[in-house]
Amino acid sequence: MSDGRLPAGIEVSGLIRRIETGGGHATVVRKGDSDRGSILLQISCRGSHIAFLERVLDPAGSYRWDRVGPGDSVGSKEIADFIARRQRFDEDMWVLELDIVRAEQFIAETIRLP
Repeated sequence: MSDGRLPAGIEVSGLIRRIETGGGHATVVRKGDSDRGSILLQISCRGSHIAFLERVLDPAGSYRWDRVGPGDSVGSKEIADFIARRQRFDEDMWVLELDIVRAEQFIAETIRLP
């Protein structure tokens, strides 16, 4: 990659290490393109869905994390439907399932990262 952006595969590896170092669990549900694939995080706490975060490219050419999709009051069917719709439109997308004790703190810190 020549534009200085972090490849998706490296960011995924870093996220997995970050979660597991903090005592959480990370699973790659779907492996995407290692260089430019988008990344969708399905975040839960003790098995209960909390939120989705997606790595998006902003107009300045930098990546940031945005909250997307259904929130914490949805069931597994809605979650699966959301992921399936996203995969139809982005075949290179990574999907990671993260189970984190302090999920809201993780979300706040991740959205705030440059």
